Order: sequence, then C-alpha cells, then structure tokens
Amino acid sequence: WQANPDDFEGLYENIRDIAVLTGTEDQAEELVGSLSARVAALDEKLAAVEETLLVFYELDASEPANTWTTGAGTFISYVINRAKAANLGDILDGEWVQISSEELVAQNPDVILLSDALYGITPESVAERAGWADIKAVVEGEVYPFDPFILSVPGPRLVDGFEQVAGILYPELGD
Repeated sequence: WQANPDDFEGLYENIRDIAVLTGTEDQAEELVGSLSARVAALDEKLAAVEETLLVFYELDASEPANTWTTGAGTFISYVINRAKAANLGDILDGEWVQISSEELVAQNPDVILLSDALYGITPESVAERAGWADIKAVVEGEVYPFDPFILSVPGPRLVDGFEQVAGILYPELGD
C-alpha cells in the first residue's frame, strides 16, 4: 500500500518503491530523471511570473450553491501553488470541502478549472449559476474544462497535470 504523494518528491519515491518490487529500478530512475527534468524546466519558466492568479478548482457542482473543491494539503493544491497561483480552496478548513456561492463570488477567482466537465459541466452552465456571472473568471472567459484524472490519480501523469495547469494559467510561457 502506498499513500498518495503530497508533492513531486513523494511521486518519485512511490515510483522507486514500485520499481524495487518489480525489479525495474533502472527504468524507474530513467523515468524519475525525465519527470524531474520536466518539472525543473517548468519551474524555470514560472520563475518569471510575477502575478499570482486566484484559481478555483471545481470538483463537484451537484449542489451548485455549495460546490466541492480541494483544499490545502492535497496534491491538486500543491500543483496550483507550484504553478505560481493561489488555490482558493486553501482558505477553507479541510482537504475536500464545500464552498458557498456567496463566498466564491466574494473571493472572485481569476481562473476556474472544471474537473467536473466530464459530467456535463461547461463554462456556459457555470455562467448561468446564480451570482456566478459577475465572477472575474466568468466575465473574462477564464473557465476551463480540466481532466480530473490527471491530478487525482497518483502516477507519472501528475507531471502532465502540472504542465497543463501552468499552460492554462500562463499561456504566454509556451511549451
């Protein structure tokens, strides 16, 4: 049994642990080297970012007035923060928490990532929720569908998720 990683170092350790069990240490070190090089390259690009965008990561809007998000201590929050942004859920108490529409409107996020897009949630449907039309991210068209599995299933794809989050937040950084 392995715990979900809290950061990239935890991911690399999980990969190494599995490699010991499967006798694939050489391949694991090659993979960890490749992943860590990609993270370092993106960290270098992000070093030039001076703004801090406020990001709302929507997990579940089955109750649109009290949507679920991810708080501090989660890998998703770690990635958002590592991508030079602030995770709105970090202000809440808990790792998987609900936020009221009133609080969300008051926080006024710059970007909304819809990890519930697979379930029919769209930027257009978000704009139709009571009060949400005035949120900066909605007004400026900064609401994006986001594959929930890329940051919630521990494995090498977590680095893909970091690259995707950074690319959405700061498209000017390029590839």
